[in-house]
Amino acid sequence: MTPLQRYIAEEIATDHLDGLLSRREAMRRLGLLGIGAAAAAALITACGEAKEPAAGSAPGAAPESAPKPAPPPGADGAVATTEVTWTGPSGELRGAWAAAPEPRGAVLVIHENKGLTDHIRSVAGRFAGIGYSALAIDLLSAQGGTAAFSDPAAATAALSRIESPEFIADLNSGIEELQRRVPGRKVAAVGFCMGGGLVWRLLAAGTPALAAAVPFYGPAPDAPDFAGSRNAAVLAFYGSLDQRVNGGEPVVRAALEKAGLVHELVTEPDANHAFFNDTGDRYQPAAAEDAWRRIQDWFAKHLA
Repeated sequence: MTPLQRYIAEEIATDHLDGLLSRREAMRRLGLLGIGAAAAAALITACGEAKEPAAGSAPGAAPESAPKPAPPPGADGAVATTEVTWTGPSGELRGAWAAAPEPRGAVLVIHENKGLTDHIRSVAGRFAGIGYSALAIDLLSAQGGTAAFSDPAAATAALSRIESPEFIADLNSGIEELQRRVPGRKVAAVGFCMGGGLVWRLLAAGTPALAAAVPFYGPAPDAPDFAGSRNAAVLAFYGSLDQRVNGGEPVVRAALEKAGLVHELVTEPDANHAFFNDTGDRYQPAAAEDAWRRIQDWFAKHLA
C-alpha cells in the first residue's frame, strides 16, 4: 500500500468512526481501494471506536428550523470558471479556469481525494474574485476526468492508484500553464486534504517557481527536504480536532525551519479535517473565515 493509499484508507475508516459513513459504505470504499474484507475490518478496528449518529438524524442533516447558512468566504465576489485543456507531460490535462480582471498573481488549486468537484471550482472562482487568476487542475485527466466517474468513491480509488511522480509532473504542468496565462505574475499553490499533501510534495520535489504555498490539512511526506523550493512562503492550516493529520505537523515544521523557508503554521480551534469545505459535514465557518482572511494577507505580502 502506497502512502497515499494508506492515507485515503485511514480517512475512510475515520469517516466511519465519526459517524459520517455506515460500516457497509466504509467497507465498500475500502474494497474499491483493493483492501480485502478482513484487512478492512482490522483497519477500522485499529482506528478506534465508532460514534453513533444522533437519534433521528443522518450525517450532515440539519434541523428543519435551522437558518440558511451564510455563503462561504469569498463566494459573494467569485468569478465564474470555464473548462479548459492544455497539453501535459503525458497527454491532455483538464481544469477549471477563473480569470481575474486585473490579476495580481496566479493560483494553482489542487483538489481533495474526490477529484475536481464544484466546490473546488468555486474555490478557484473565489481566488479570481480577490484578484488572483486561478486554475483548478483535474488530476484524473488521464482517466477521462472526474466527470467520467458516476461514483465519487470510484474517483477516489482511481486517484489512489496514481504514483506521486505523475502527480508532480502534472502539477508542474499546471504551474507552467498559469505562467502562460498570467505572464509576469508570481504563482502560488493551494491544496486541500490530499491536495494539501501534494502541496507538501511539490515543495519537497523542488519547485522554485512557487512564490507561495498553502496546504490545508495535508499529510506530511516522509523526511521532506524543502530546500529546492526556497522561494515559497508557506502558510499551512490544520484543524485542532484532526489528530490523524496533525501528527505530521512537527515533521514539516522542522523541515521548513531547516530549509529556511518563510512559514506560518496555523491550527484552527474547534475545527476538524476538511473544515474549509462548505459542502461537507465537517465545515467550520469560523475557521474557514479566519483561513480566508489569513490567505489574503499572505498573498498580499508574498504573491501580489
